[in-house]
Amino acid sequence: MTRTHTRSTAPRLLVAVTAATVMVAANVYGAVGAHADDTPSVPPGTEPSASAPVQVDPNDPDLKLPEGATLATPKVLDIKSVVEDQSGDERREDTNSDVKFALQAEVLFSKNSAKLSADSRARISSIAAEIKNQNATKIRVFGFTDNLGSSAHGDVLSRQRANAVQDVLDQELNDPTITFEVRGYGEQYPIADNSTEDGRKKNRRVEVSFPRTEN
Repeated sequence: MTRTHTRSTAPRLLVAVTAATVMVAANVYGAVGAHADDTPSVPPGTEPSASAPVQVDPNDPDLKLPEGATLATPKVLDIKSVVEDQSGDERREDTNSDVKFALQAEVLFSKNSAKLSADSRARISSIAAEIKNQNATKIRVFGFTDNLGSSAHGDVLSRQRANAVQDVLDQELNDPTITFEVRGYGEQYPIADNSTEDGRKKNRRVEVSFPRTEN
C-alpha cells in the first residue's frame, strides 16, 4: 500500500516581528501613567497591564500576514524617567503625561505623626515650584504607610499626612484654580518588600503627582 503525505498550505496568523511591531505593541499596552479626568480608584501607575504578546518564531518560512491584513498605525510607548537622590529620601518619576514626586515619610514627619518637621517645607516648596512650571491645575496627593500596626491606623495616618502636604502646597501655590485630590491608602500599593525595614521605609511615603505640559 502506498501512503500519500500532504502538507497544508493555508497561511498562518502571525505577528510580524519587526521594529514596526514593537511600536504596534503600544496599541495593546497604551501609555503608562496617563492622567485620568475622573477620580481614580488606585494610584497612577498601579493599574493592571495587558498580557504579553504571543511569542512567534521569526524564522518560520510560513510566517506572513493574512491576505488583506495591514499593520496598525505605529505608536511610541510612554517613556518613564526615574531620578532618586542618593539617600533615597526623594524620588521623581517623569513620563510623557505626568510628573510624580515620592517623599519618604521620615524626612517629613516624626514616627506615627502627621506634623510636618521644620525642614520639610523646603522639599514641598520645590515640588510646588515644579507644579507652577508645568502649569498644572489638578494635583494628586496620596499617602502610604508600611504594614506595621493595624490597617485602620495606617489608613488614618496616611490620609492625615497627605492632608498636611496638601496644606503646604495650597499655601505655596495660592491659586484658586488648582484642585486637589487627597487620599490615604495606608498599607495598600507597597513599592518595596514589607518584610525588611529598608522596604518598609520606602513604603512609608507621600506621593504628589500632576499632569506635565509640553515645554
